[in-house]
Amino acid sequence: MARVEMYLKSTCPYCFRAKDLLRAKGIRAEEYNIDAGGPKRSEMIDRSGRMTVPQIFIDGRHVGGCDDLFALEREGKLDALLAA
Repeated sequence: MARVEMYLKSTCPYCFRAKDLLRAKGIRAEEYNIDAGGPKRSEMIDRSGRMTVPQIFIDGRHVGGCDDLFALEREGKLDALLAA
């Protein structure tokens, strides 16, 4: 099973949607809450080049945010990434 990491904020509806999709697939992501900013927010920006949440990584590969995750699902590519 792949290692999934997600940078998120506790009130973000897109974060909830992404988490729900992953949970439906039996995946529990390592969550990095960046509500207060700080070093994890800086780390997220350095790793992804983006400032919005969620930012999702599968086995260290940046896959993007919620819309990107759902696009992978629609294209039939998400399961293969998660199975790696």
